[in-house]
Amino acid sequence: MEHSSTVRVSYLGKVYEFEGRLRAEKVLQKLNLNPEEVLVIQGNRLVPPDELVEGEIEIRPVISGG
Repeated sequence: MEHSSTVRVSYLGKVYEFEGRLRAEKVLQKLNLNPEEVLVIQGNRLVPPDELVEGEIEIRPVISGG
């Protein structure tokens, strides 16, 4: 039996689910987010845009100050 993967994404208090393993950049595209304005985090680790993700990830806005 084949097991299908799911990516569960938390962003600004909402949860989104996508079927299959996706690259982090593809998740951002699906949510219409600019990769320069957010961080993709899995556990305590920053996920690069070209990495395949599955399971739970969190997207956080980049905060910059001046």
